[in-house]
Amino acid sequence: MTDIETIKRAIVDKEEDLKGKMKSEKIIERELKIDRISTDAATIITGVRRCGKSILAFLLTLNKQAAYVNFEDERLQVEARNLNLILEAIASLKGEVEFIVFDEIQYINGWERFVSRLLPTRKIIITGSNARLLSKEFATFLSGRHIDYDLFPFSFREYLKFNNFTPNVHLTRDISKTRELLKEYIKTGGFPLTFKLGRNFLVENYKDIVERDVIQRYKVKYEKVLKELAKYYISTVAREISFNKLKNILNVKSVQTIKNYSEFLSNSYLIFFLEKYSPKLKLQMISPKKVYCIDNGFVEAMSFKASEDFGRLMENLVAVELMRRKSYWFKNQEIYYWKDYQQNEVDFLVKEGEKIKQLIQVTYASNKNEIETREIKGLLKASELLNCKNLLIVTWDYEDEITIENRKIIFRPLWKWLLIQS
Repeated sequence: MTDIETIKRAIVDKEEDLKGKMKSEKIIERELKIDRISTDAATIITGVRRCGKSILAFLLTLNKQAAYVNFEDERLQVEARNLNLILEAIASLKGEVEFIVFDEIQYINGWERFVSRLLPTRKIIITGSNARLLSKEFATFLSGRHIDYDLFPFSFREYLKFNNFTPNVHLTRDISKTRELLKEYIKTGGFPLTFKLGRNFLVENYKDIVERDVIQRYKVKYEKVLKELAKYYISTVAREISFNKLKNILNVKSVQTIKNYSEFLSNSYLIFFLEKYSPKLKLQMISPKKVYCIDNGFVEAMSFKASEDFGRLMENLVAVELMRRKSYWFKNQEIYYWKDYQQNEVDFLVKEGEKIKQLIQVTYASNKNEIETREIKGLLKASELLNCKNLLIVTWDYEDEITIENRKIIFRPLWKWLLIQS
């Protein structure tokens, strides 16, 4: 059994590591705001591995009476019944603390009861790289006593801030520089460590997610199938997928295996799926889904097909940004794609309550002549059927407003769309 002195060393080592990062690395304020932490509810910060959750949690408790415990440390592999040793170690090191941060505590089976017991007297922050944190057991023991936040890799706005650049959108020189930075961001993505370590970091982070957050955590039986499925999804972002077809492609006997493995990958935040919009829930559930990756850097680093289609990289970026905005600011929104039986299609449908708020197409176009007729046709058809007049086409470098069939369509460059938060 792990002894208290070992636990104390693990806690001190991690806190010193975080303090060192605060001094040696560039830390920017994140767009995700967590304004209030109380003893009434645990604060849960989840997101893909290495997107900045630990630093955010550390910043939330900076200059406060706090302890930081990282359960990925092999020295802290204790059983739930021995978690009190953690409290004893904290008390020995720091006395009474107001905040306790538990990083990746889901490694400990039965941790939910422990956190539930602590809540009335401590402000608890939990970070983790797997949606399994919000398990049925968690809901049982902390029902109504947790507030959840999803953190994403850097947005383009945060990326510009990291590069010390605040563009004047009316200045030609600044617009040109913004476009150049966007070209880099589209391919490198938004992981802070990518800017420091480059492609090698992306490759290693991808492996950690697949092997540690999925294969090891879920005790995956068919490891090769899981790895091939992950690679397939990364290589086909912004495309429709069918679990039945994937079963045949990967030579798997049961479609349930594909569904389970897809859920595991989604739980790890590596990928996410958008459903086809339909007012009929059953049709929505059985229709093909579209798959996207949480960060363009993964697509460029792990997919040999990515560079062939810059438009798909743009679409993936827009999908991630829409999900980020939903998570940070517009929690009542739902994001879908739309397609009718005539194959008219809209890349993104934004729904809020019962209302279709916006329809969005994404195209790699720099002038009006490069915009395909089908993009506009699909938008107009969906607008008519869904009674939505807020129509947007995100382009690479074309801006305009036109009226077709008594409906206004806004064309906005990707760089400008990414700079706004609505």
